[in-house]
Amino acid sequence: MNAVELAKDVIKTEVEGLMYMSSRIGDDFTDAINAIISTTGRTIICGMGKSGIIGKKIAASFASTGTPSYFMHPGEAFHGDLGMVKPEDVFIAISNSGETDEVLKLLPFLRDNGNFIIAITGRTESTLAKHANCHLDIAVPKEACPLQLAPTSSTTATLVMGDALTVTLMSERNFQPENFARFHPGGSLGRRLLSKVRDEMVTDNLPFVSVSDHFSTIINAISAGQLGLCLVMNNEKFVGIITDGDIRRSMKTHGKNVFDLIAEYIVTRSPLSITQDVSLQAAFELMHNKNVTSLVVLDNDKIIGIIKK
Repeated sequence: MNAVELAKDVIKTEVEGLMYMSSRIGDDFTDAINAIISTTGRTIICGMGKSGIIGKKIAASFASTGTPSYFMHPGEAFHGDLGMVKPEDVFIAISNSGETDEVLKLLPFLRDNGNFIIAITGRTESTLAKHANCHLDIAVPKEACPLQLAPTSSTTATLVMGDALTVTLMSERNFQPENFARFHPGGSLGRRLLSKVRDEMVTDNLPFVSVSDHFSTIINAISAGQLGLCLVMNNEKFVGIITDGDIRRSMKTHGKNVFDLIAEYIVTRSPLSITQDVSLQAAFELMHNKNVTSLVVLDNDKIIGIIKK
């Protein structure tokens, strides 16, 4: 079997494993969701080895989508970190075999502490599954590893079960883009949803021209401003804008006579504008819907900036 055929076989095996897991999801999944939704505490996720790596990802997905969560290493938990576990916390223990010693050692404390325990294992009759409040079955027919040794299909199943929990919790919480942005202020979505026009608009060295200025002056102003436009004024009153596009259209219409034109005959009057307190996302949506790349920012009809895509 060549490399491409082997890769396809691995993917096929893992997809079949996911379909098998999907067919076995039942009431315990609902119980797990209800427990996480109803708790006033956090959701702690614990696992050893590869299960722990997947657990870290699940905890990160939970935390960024409205479910307060963190990962706890079972070895560290057994040597003091259990002090961070409050009775109201939900505890998710991940072990494909359900017999991972480092995880099982935590069960007496968790039961005595009154924690709701969710087991994620590949064996319904395992010790961990039997001693949990509910069990999420991640059993797969076989690993993609030809030796049936390296966790492959089973870790994929665990990851996808975590995604299923994450997305279901998002739905139950009616988690919206605005909520996502609050937890991701450094991302582009966070910037757009949390920032206002005033945070991003250009205010310095705005390119102004008069209605009586000639074509060459307009070109120089647009070039100097580096915004692809200039702002046309009549004394202190804002008249409109002249964009790169207006220049090209004027050149096509007037040919060499374009150099005889003044701003008054090129200007786009009453262009789209916006106020500084509008969200950046709303500004971008307006530009997209109107097929423009910039908006004039006004405050009581006075120009205070330009916002661009």
